[in-house]
Amino acid sequence: MKFSTKLLAMICLGLAYEALGASDAIKEFTLDEHTVYTVAVSLDRVTTISFPGPITAIDAAQVTADNKSPASFQIAHSPGTSFLSIRALTHKAASNLNLRWNGKTYVLELVESPTPFYSVIFTPPPEPIDRVEPVSVSPHRLLALLDKAKDYPLLKAYHPESVMQVEYRNYAKQPRVMDYHDYEIQLDEVFRFDPEDTLVFHIRLRNKTDLPLAYAPDGFSLRAGERTYFPSISDASGVIPPKSEMPAYFTVTGTPNGGRNDLSLKNDFIVVVQATPMETNAPPATPPAQPKSDQP
Repeated sequence: MKFSTKLLAMICLGLAYEALGASDAIKEFTLDEHTVYTVAVSLDRVTTISFPGPITAIDAAQVTADNKSPASFQIAHSPGTSFLSIRALTHKAASNLNLRWNGKTYVLELVESPTPFYSVIFTPPPEPIDRVEPVSVSPHRLLALLDKAKDYPLLKAYHPESVMQVEYRNYAKQPRVMDYHDYEIQLDEVFRFDPEDTLVFHIRLRNKTDLPLAYAPDGFSLRAGERTYFPSISDASGVIPPKSEMPAYFTVTGTPNGGRNDLSLKNDFIVVVQATPMETNAPPATPPAQPKSDQP
């Protein structure tokens, strides 16, 4: 059987219209308690309305759950479920349906229509994006915080008002030591300056070898949980002499993306730095042999 080009075009056009009508019969809305949603329903079709979770309450006018009571719409809903079905009972019927979900009320305007929605899907509103407040602390201020941490015992004894807002943790009774084979890092004290969202770490680096070890004075990193932080300023020599230990300080301010870290001093902090043996001076070169003289 042969089809004319015109007939094939009409068939394709009809299929396209059917596909368009099917897509129009299914609607998806993002929930907004300040929006009234118009839902078209039919006398001879069922419209199913779906919510993200169980619907806790339904208020409606001219709506019945059975055919015995006079009403404009018939509804079917089982308590505890997240969906309901509805259809119109009279021509040109209109009413509102208020649904309670997640502590909020959402308003639906029901209208009888020859082109109803078969399915209406409501999706939850997007999660609010936490605003990252930038943390900006000048180098001068960081140096002042570092000095205050170093002088903390004296300030607390003679000027307690100057360190009232400083959070402090001392590890003297429960030493926290990180062993890196050739050397150890012992965490002695941690200070938190909340307005600047800055922590000051007082550590000791202990060399267990017979050779001096070198490290980058600003090469510390701090691990707290699954996150890694880098120093905003440091005070360290960069060298650990053989069989000895050296103090060092460094600060952590904010997060790598510029927000607040709000790190608690209760964290199990891990301090990391890469220390390697220093290159020793090469021994003096052996002087070249002198040519032998031919004279006796």
